[in-house]
Amino acid sequence: MAREKTPRPKPARTRPGIPPVVGVIGGSGIYEIEGLEDARWRKVASPFGPPSDALLTGTLETKAGGVEMVFLPRHGRGHRIPPSEVNYRANIDAMKRLDVTEIVSVSACGSLKDTLAPGTFVIADQFIDRTFARDKSFFEPGLVAHVGFGHPTCSRLGDVLEEAARTLDIPCQRGGVYLAMEGPQFSTLAESELYRSWGCDVIGMTNMPEAKLAREAEICYATVAMVTDYDCWHPDHDHVSVEAIISVLLANADRGRALVREVAPKLAGRKRPCPAGCHTALENAVITAPHARDPKMVRKLAAVAGRVLGRKKEKAR
Repeated sequence: MAREKTPRPKPARTRPGIPPVVGVIGGSGIYEIEGLEDARWRKVASPFGPPSDALLTGTLETKAGGVEMVFLPRHGRGHRIPPSEVNYRANIDAMKRLDVTEIVSVSACGSLKDTLAPGTFVIADQFIDRTFARDKSFFEPGLVAHVGFGHPTCSRLGDVLEEAARTLDIPCQRGGVYLAMEGPQFSTLAESELYRSWGCDVIGMTNMPEAKLAREAEICYATVAMVTDYDCWHPDHDHVSVEAIISVLLANADRGRALVREVAPKLAGRKRPCPAGCHTALENAVITAPHARDPKMVRKLAAVAGRVLGRKKEKAR
């Protein structure tokens, strides 16, 4: 069977009047999206290596019309890949190659606050990155860029997610700090108490560097952190165990899929590029002078940075 050719990126997807393509990255317990028309799993080649799995593409039919969707199971179907081994760069690059313009990230997490009981969804809007064993940027020696990351998630997507959660009566907190740890082990009690003293709301292992890479790829990004446990700090609850997490995770998964189906048609109404600037994050971010850019890196970044790197070269001074 002939290998399917990876589609070329189309940066113009974010032009006014062009319907968005909604990407969903599913975490623990969410390995597919039901109800897509013309659904098929597509293998996408990336210069950053293999993504976590093939990507599920299709159209979600709504009252307002069809919404193009792309789904990727972060850990692969069957949960084969641990957090530190997820190829985050290939995942985001593959989504960009399939024209994704907005990403909803769904993941399991632990709670660091009494008020966030298991079963609560947190639409986090800030991160503290404590990971250390992952590639965190698409840019490498030969092509340097620095994107703004003060507000790491898209507020427009956050609004839509909050509205959808309220519609579905899902316990939800809008806003919060997500502490990204390396894993795969859970926290020590001392670590958990430290993160609580920092004012963190939830703790997880997967949203970093995912959010950073989405920003570099000029894709809107928002995260839904689904609380499964109280980490290990809560005196009235047992220490974290996989068994306890799985039982809550399965209940959360059904609501997570319902949330995605509720959100998709609301995102389809976008008529212009993101007003928060997500779709133009690289506008003034590339620092390396055109004449000094490594041609290999320019080709490698054709999908994620093609909108700015494809411009006519400036004259050397």
